[in-house]
Formats: sequence, structure tokens, C-alpha cells
Amino acid sequence: MADMNTPAPTVTSAIVVERALPPRTAAPAPRLVATWARDEAEVRAAQRLRYQVFAEEMGASLSPPPGTAPGLDVDAFDAHCEHLLVRTCETADAPAQVVGTYRVLTPDAARRMGGLYSDTEFDLSPLNPLRPQMAELGRSCTAPQWRSGAVILMLWSSLAEFMHRNHLDLMVGCASVPMGDGGHAAASLWEQLRHSHLAAPEQQVSPRLALPVDELRGDLVVEPPPLIKGYLKCGAKLLGAPAWDPDFGCADLPMMLRLSDLPDSYRRRFLAG
Repeated sequence: MADMNTPAPTVTSAIVVERALPPRTAAPAPRLVATWARDEAEVRAAQRLRYQVFAEEMGASLSPPPGTAPGLDVDAFDAHCEHLLVRTCETADAPAQVVGTYRVLTPDAARRMGGLYSDTEFDLSPLNPLRPQMAELGRSCTAPQWRSGAVILMLWSSLAEFMHRNHLDLMVGCASVPMGDGGHAAASLWEQLRHSHLAAPEQQVSPRLALPVDELRGDLVVEPPPLIKGYLKCGAKLLGAPAWDPDFGCADLPMMLRLSDLPDSYRRRFLAG
């Protein structure tokens, strides 16, 4: 259990961060803006993109609350989260479209909720002393045609600004590895990263439903998925062995990033000014 008596920072909700990104070439391309959802319709737009990526593309077995409209990825944590959107700007030829999203569960919101989503997959009790400064990132996804990097950089810039503005230093979450091969790549990735990016022993957590890494190959040379590779470049640490998420058909690696550990190059990019 988290220490409920330790005060957490006051979080400014629904901060709007307008970050226009012009096209890189002269070819006509939609401009992008990053904003925090301000109403239910914008949250639904994020949930619609999540459904398209997780259910339709990845084949996840979702279990939304009763009464959820078709085509939405919804869970009990959404109502307590801040939802970050990257969308295209409306043009004469096309309406605005959400092409990337993250959700953030702040320390205050996690207390109201009774824990983090990651608590359902891992025993996070070693992190209890850190919870007042710890926000959880989750449900990250990008539309297929927008996976060139610009969207994720906008998301990360806005996340870093949000954390800095609200005096929060730690980001935690579950980073997924596909298990189309039965889990051998995930087990091998764990074997690679545990030697180079594992957190200190006092911060290591344990999975509630562990991926059976001892029964899988651990000798494959595996390239980390882009999101995990990006986290590691930003200074993130692996908190322990992977959990198995049968609903999403993936292995989840618990990760933590301390904002103060951002390399200078990323600090200048994400926290300019």
C-alpha cells in the first residue's frame, strides 16, 4: 500500500499544450498539435484510437465496463487519468484526427483510484516510498500511418512539460513486447536488458503472472521495440522480469524513468525554455 499520509503535489489538470509541428518538406501534410483532453468527447477520441490499435490491429481481448459504446477501449482507470492527444489540424480537405495518445495517472488520482494499473500486473510495494512523486504512463499508441517518430516526440515533449509543471519526477509504466513467437523474443530481450538497464535491487518489482522466461529461449539477439528503445535512451530503468498479459497477447516489462535523469540532449529537446 502507498503511504496515504504523505502529501502529493497539486496537479494542474487539463493543461493545454499547443505544439505546432510544421511539415518537414514542401509537400502538403497535415500540421500536428498536442493537447490534453478537455471534455468527454476528446477522451472518447483517444479511446477510439486505442481500440483501433489494440483490438483491431493487435487482436487484444478487451473487457470494457458494461454499457461501453462499441469501438472504444475503456477501463476503470480512464476516468481518473489525464489524456494526452496528438491530432492533425483540420483542413478544407480533411477533419481533425487523433493520431497519437497517452494517458497519465497522477499520484493524487492513483490514491483516489486505489492504485496504479501497473499494480494489477506487478507487486510494486518496493516503490511505495516513491509514490508521492510517481505518475503512471499507459495506453500509448499511434495510428499506423503516423509511426515515423514525429507523433511520439510530440507526446514525450508534452509529457515532460506536464511532469515538470506539476513538480513530478518519476514516470512508471508497463512497456509491451509482442508474443507472436510464443514469448521467446520477450524472454531474450529481458535477458539482454537485465545486464545493462536493471534498476537498483531495492527498486525491483515482481510480476503477478510471470512470463515463464526459464522455459523460453533467452539467447536470441532481439532489437527492443521502438518505444522501449526510446525509454532506454531517455535513461529509463527496467524494474524487473516481465509479466504475461494474456488479454493483450504480450509480455510487459516494468519500467521507470526519472525526469532528472534525462540526458542533456533530451532535456533541451523536451524542456526547452
